[in-house]
Amino acid sequence: MKPVPLTNNLAAFLSMVSESEGTLHHPLTVCKGYDVIVTGIDGPEIFKGFKMHPFDCRPPKKINNQGLYSTASGRYQILLHNYRAYKCDLSLPDFSPSSQDAIALQLILEKDAILDINEGRIETAIIKCANIWASLPGNNYGQHQNKLNDLIASFNKFI
Repeated sequence: MKPVPLTNNLAAFLSMVSESEGTLHHPLTVCKGYDVIVTGIDGPEIFKGFKMHPFDCRPPKKINNQGLYSTASGRYQILLHNYRAYKCDLSLPDFSPSSQDAIALQLILEKDAILDINEGRIETAIIKCANIWASLPGNNYGQHQNKLNDLIASFNKFI
C-alpha cells in the first residue's frame, strides 16, 4: 500500500479526531495523545515506548462492568487488530506517532473520505468515518458521541 500524503486538511482532521477521542488533551499525555491508552474502570493510563502496540503483550482493558473491553491506544485509539493488520500492509516498523498517523490515514482512505476532507466536506467525512471512531456521531458503539457542530468547530480550529 502507498502512504497517504498529509495535507493541511488531513492534519486538521486527524487533530479533530484526537481531540474528539479525548487523547490530544489527555491529562497524562506527554506526547500529544500518541501515548494514551483507553480509559477503563481502573482510570486513565499512558504507555511509554513505541516499539509495539501496548496491548501486544497484555490483555484488553476492562472499560465497564457490562463486559466491554478494549485495546484502543494512541492518538487515534487504534485497536490492536487494526495495528496488526496495517503494520504488515503498510510496512510499519513500530507504533510510533508516524505509524499511528499512517494507520489513521489508511482507515480514512478506506472509508473514501480523503477527497471529502481535502475539499472541505468535513461533515460528509465525519459521517463516512463514524464507525471507525466511537466519539464520532452516527455509530452504534454505545459510547459518548460528540456533536457534529462541535467536531466541525474543532476541525476549523486546527486549520
